[in-house]
Amino acid sequence: MDLGQDCFWMGGRFAHSLIEESEDLARLDDGNFWAVSISYEGQVRLARFAEEFDSPFPFDSSKWNERLNKWGSSLTEVEYCEYVEEIRQAIASGWVYQVNACRVLSAAFSGEELASLFSKILQENPAPYASYLSLPGIQIASASPELFLLRKGGKLMTSPIKGTQELALQGFGNKDQSENVMIVDLMRNDLGQICQPGSVEVAELLRSEDHPGLRHLVSDVVGMLKEDLSWAPILNALLPAGSISGAPKSSAMQVIAEYEPVPRGPYCGILGWVKGDAAELSVAIRTFWNAKDGYLRFGTGAGITWGSQPKAEWEETQLKARKLISIAGGFI
Repeated sequence: MDLGQDCFWMGGRFAHSLIEESEDLARLDDGNFWAVSISYEGQVRLARFAEEFDSPFPFDSSKWNERLNKWGSSLTEVEYCEYVEEIRQAIASGWVYQVNACRVLSAAFSGEELASLFSKILQENPAPYASYLSLPGIQIASASPELFLLRKGGKLMTSPIKGTQELALQGFGNKDQSENVMIVDLMRNDLGQICQPGSVEVAELLRSEDHPGLRHLVSDVVGMLKEDLSWAPILNALLPAGSISGAPKSSAMQVIAEYEPVPRGPYCGILGWVKGDAAELSVAIRTFWNAKDGYLRFGTGAGITWGSQPKAEWEETQLKARKLISIAGGFI
């Protein structure tokens, strides 16, 4: 099979032979299997394929032999630290409580495919919601550890991640815990818009999860969907994910729009699949994408609260990016 062929893979589900694309969320209600990519800015790409079945990822990592130059960043260290300080001032003024501050890394790239890179990522940096999507004009290879939405019939679950540290460290501090609780509260409110009254609850709070090179603080929020609710209002109520925007969400998004110089694109959007009343959608963090414009991109960020130290937040973005960038053949 051609490495550049349009296809989708996530969690052992493989789909190939593209037959239809759509930007209309109403198409998700037709019962077909759809690969779903929605950018942070809200660009919808839905893809339906002729074949969909269980399969390991079918491409070979040995074909990835890129040696990329040092990656550039949409924000320098100084600029990012200034951004963090601006957020702290916005928090002090009462405008916002938490903002996820991101930057986009990029390297010159003339390659035609990311399938072999994704195969290498599966081997060297496995992630519970790793997913790959190739469509005309875009390829996305994600090593996401974060669940945006799991749906089984009327049951919904979201599992926001806030809090990251190296595996050698022991125990999360108050800053990480308070940040996680803020976003849990936000997600409870978001689910409350689309779930039956009284059904939304925190199933697990502040769970520690180990991933390759990193430890995350994770919580689970669950609810029972209101009857006869279609996919468009479900996704519109939840997007963008609270963990990659902030709280209050509207204020955080205004801060992000003012201080981040380039679009996040697929990074910090969602990526996954929908089939009728079942779905598995990730928050598209730890994600590479190739928009066929001569660059390979990767996003990284950190949650900023009043207790944040700008230099430490910069180092967190470096920590999140370093291993995956090295797998791709570059350095930061």
